[in-house]
Amino acid sequence: MLNPSGKRHKSKKDWLTEHVNDAYVQKAKQEGYRSRAAYKLIEIDQKDRLLRGGQVVVDLGSAPGSWCQVVMKKLGGNGKIVAIDLLEMQGLNHVEFIQGDFSEEGPLKQVEAALGGAKVDVVLSDMLPNMTGVPAIDSPRAIYLCELAAEFALAHLKPDGKFLTKAYQGPGYQEFFQQLKQQFKTVVSRKPDASRNRSAEIYLLATGLKA
Repeated sequence: MLNPSGKRHKSKKDWLTEHVNDAYVQKAKQEGYRSRAAYKLIEIDQKDRLLRGGQVVVDLGSAPGSWCQVVMKKLGGNGKIVAIDLLEMQGLNHVEFIQGDFSEEGPLKQVEAALGGAKVDVVLSDMLPNMTGVPAIDSPRAIYLCELAAEFALAHLKPDGKFLTKAYQGPGYQEFFQQLKQQFKTVVSRKPDASRNRSAEIYLLATGLKA
């Protein structure tokens, strides 16, 4: 079965088989992480030293909670974690979770209230729109979420804070990358081993607000 871009879709059965046999899925089950996505953040953190005790961290698009689990371990109970997602997320110690649509003013105000005026050390965004398989549709929608996350980061990060966001290499990606370079002192891309090769996802890490 082909999608409109000419690429063959995996059947649901094929996807499930691949998912079950995936080494990172198996590792996540063994180590108690809620999803394989934990290893994307772990690898980026090992390379770029994002997380440490005492930080204030905001996780945008947090469900099912694997990134929060990674942050919890790195902060060691010393710091503050605020998370938000449209989907329900099972509770975690030391994580203040808000269920709501980050693109709406009400839930955004709840996140700001949870911060209590504190500036943020790290903003993480693994937000993802419902994907259609059509790059011309999916990439702009994904980039829109990146832009919302970047807007939040610019408003709430400390001057030397860090912003890590998932992006998609497609229409709008280069423009967003250049936008970040205008707003932050350094911007680098990361493609963790846990990110499947066929996926167009890539992570952008922006550090240090420009005056």
